[in-house]
Amino acid sequence: MKRAVFILFAFLFLAVLSLGSYWHLAGPEATCLRCHEIRPAHDLWARSAHRDTKCESCHGNALSNGFHSLWENSRRLVSHYSDEPKDSLRLSEAQVVEMVDRCKTCHEREFADWISSGHSARYSDIFLHQGHNQVEQLNSDCLRCHGMFYEETIEALVAPVSVHGPWKLLDEAQGPKPTIPCLTCHEIHATGVVAVRPDYSNPKAVAADRIPRLPRVSFYDRREARHFEARVLPAPRLYEGDRALVVAGDVPQRVCFQCHASTASQKVGVGDDRTPRGVHEGLSCLACHSMHSLEARHSCAHCHPRLSNCGLDVEKMDTSFKSLESRHNIHFVACTDCHPNGVPKKELTANQKPAAD
Repeated sequence: MKRAVFILFAFLFLAVLSLGSYWHLAGPEATCLRCHEIRPAHDLWARSAHRDTKCESCHGNALSNGFHSLWENSRRLVSHYSDEPKDSLRLSEAQVVEMVDRCKTCHEREFADWISSGHSARYSDIFLHQGHNQVEQLNSDCLRCHGMFYEETIEALVAPVSVHGPWKLLDEAQGPKPTIPCLTCHEIHATGVVAVRPDYSNPKAVAADRIPRLPRVSFYDRREARHFEARVLPAPRLYEGDRALVVAGDVPQRVCFQCHASTASQKVGVGDDRTPRGVHEGLSCLACHSMHSLEARHSCAHCHPRLSNCGLDVEKMDTSFKSLESRHNIHFVACTDCHPNGVPKKELTANQKPAAD
């Protein structure tokens, strides 16, 4: 009897091991797609830049997160065979945070840039910031840009919801989590084209007529619980007094405007608006800021190799680029801020003066 039980358990163990190995190595058509709830996600994935990456590389397998994964997948199995299976499967915030480490395995440079930027701020950095909390009261709209994947309310996250502290996180486990993870701006299943070499027999295809490759960026809207591609996001209309501001037309910048935006008044410089005006009117955010690091240290040199139009070193001028204490914000600075009576003529150097007859 004992021998029979041992053989039975050994057989079951080998069967489970074999099935797990098959599930791990087989493609999604033979595994994930067996559940019709997965078909919409699969169809998106098949058209995305990640179509050669297996599902488990990003989503893990049934045991990748221990008992939690086993319990969650068991619930999905029950849901699948119930009368009303879910049509869409969304990642929890814990899974979204886990995705950051999985993104890092292929996108190491982007991760390094992100982790060193302001966009890697944690819940403890944002919601326990005394200086900010005293100026602007915490409210549910904070989660729109700082915690869009958080599944509870602002009242469940931090207390007190007031300008009077001290503040504390009610769920201390939220403290080290990033408030703006990768999936904030990147929809993994978004339609994309894998980069390929151009047609070198056609010089125009290499340079002049090269097809532009815009970054595939999106914005995750907390209220709708879904991503919106940058191309469908509205371009902002802003006004300086009665004058409509010239705003850069590049599509990826529309994602920036979702958080760095004006109030309903559509006036420049209010709310969290950082839209360039003054001498930089019409420039894109990405003209100065790197995509993931937000680095802008060498941005002036891109357009001003040496001196400004008035003959000064732009990196040493009295702007917030040189010092955050400056009253001249680099996003808004205008010539008249320093020259209210008009810009003086630029003095020519000996090399710039016209030659004598």
